[in-house]
Amino acid sequence: MMMPDIKLTPNNTVFIVLSFEGPDGYALSGGLGTRVRGLTLNLARLGYTTHLFFVGDPNLPGLEKKLGGKLIIHRWCQWISRYHPNGVYDGEDNKVMDFNGSVPSYITDEIVRPAAEENKIVVVMAEEWHTAQTIINVSNHLFYRGLRDRAILMWNANNIYSFHRINWGALNFVSNITTVSKYMKHEMWKVGVNPTVVPNGIPDNFFHQSSSLKFERKLHEATGSDIILFKVGRFSPDKRWHMAIRAMPILKKKGLKTAMIMKGGTEPFGGEVFYEIKYLGLTVSDIHPKENTIESLAESMIAAPKADIYNIVPFLSENMLKPIYAESDAVLANSGHEPFGLVGLEVMACGGIPFLGSTGEDYAIPFKNSIVLETEDPREIVSYIEFLHRNPRRNLEIRKTARSTAKNYSWKNVIQSNLIARLVHIKEQQKKDVK
Repeated sequence: MMMPDIKLTPNNTVFIVLSFEGPDGYALSGGLGTRVRGLTLNLARLGYTTHLFFVGDPNLPGLEKKLGGKLIIHRWCQWISRYHPNGVYDGEDNKVMDFNGSVPSYITDEIVRPAAEENKIVVVMAEEWHTAQTIINVSNHLFYRGLRDRAILMWNANNIYSFHRINWGALNFVSNITTVSKYMKHEMWKVGVNPTVVPNGIPDNFFHQSSSLKFERKLHEATGSDIILFKVGRFSPDKRWHMAIRAMPILKKKGLKTAMIMKGGTEPFGGEVFYEIKYLGLTVSDIHPKENTIESLAESMIAAPKADIYNIVPFLSENMLKPIYAESDAVLANSGHEPFGLVGLEVMACGGIPFLGSTGEDYAIPFKNSIVLETEDPREIVSYIEFLHRNPRRNLEIRKTARSTAKNYSWKNVIQSNLIARLVHIKEQQKKDVK
């Protein structure tokens, strides 16, 4: 007798996402916060009841419902965060202990048990090392209450941070381990696990970029340059800032009028980056746009002393990033270690051309939708800049293909065409294992 097909639909499935970071300003520290915000919003928009647990702003409601009650926000550890006002990682160890200790029982009693009574399946998706012990504890709570078969437990790695803190044997036993790229999958073989790859997604609003901005060339006019390079990211050796900076004097020597727009973080490595800039004889202008618009940025650059590098000081919102991605001749997302490469995919969605490393960017097809760098040699950047400059038709073709590729990685497509199919397989195997 054939087993009936298992289907996961908004009517029979509830999602729970566990993450240290989240959508609050207090909790939005990096790519993880962006990931869980996009994942949970799009699950809810597809009709799935979705609970997000994260270390939230202590001054906002502990429980908040959005999107007609489909997205339920649980701000955790607020009593600790009140004593640690400097963001999600302030008082990190105490928050991890509290999260591990208190979330599992709440999930079991307040979400899984009521869902089981309605004959629903609960999918618990935990993110990064902070929640590894949490998902182990969730499994134990469910088992002792006779509810383990009512839940699918998943734990996802977005990076290799603090892998030494994880009990891999227990985690692999109680949950299905996932990661975001083949590069990360191979990295995780080193710790004895074989994760399933479920890629990141990007929000639909990255595809709403006005194409006219690319042809107005506001930033080129503001700098008086033929070529605009853009680099944004943390100040970290992994991001290969030195490689990007060292390409500038080579381009100048070749007679190409080039300017770089850069936006770094607050990390100490930034001191080394600015020392390198000075050592190479490059000039810098700090830019303080009055408003969060491309027009205001261009005006600030016009008013500033002409320079090789324009260093944007304030926070850059998504609305600012999109037109910069689109107008730049190259966005240097040239990391030496990139688990997924979210910036590169966002650039492609805006019709820009990312220069990528050769690590977690599974979506990259060299000279078709992006430029893929194979070395740390700045002359490789220069060579491909010249190639694009000499071949305007190929330049436009790459931009067009980039946007088409990026659409496959919208959160809606990732959830419907990848995540749900993976979950159905896991549920089928779980059912067989129980039997």
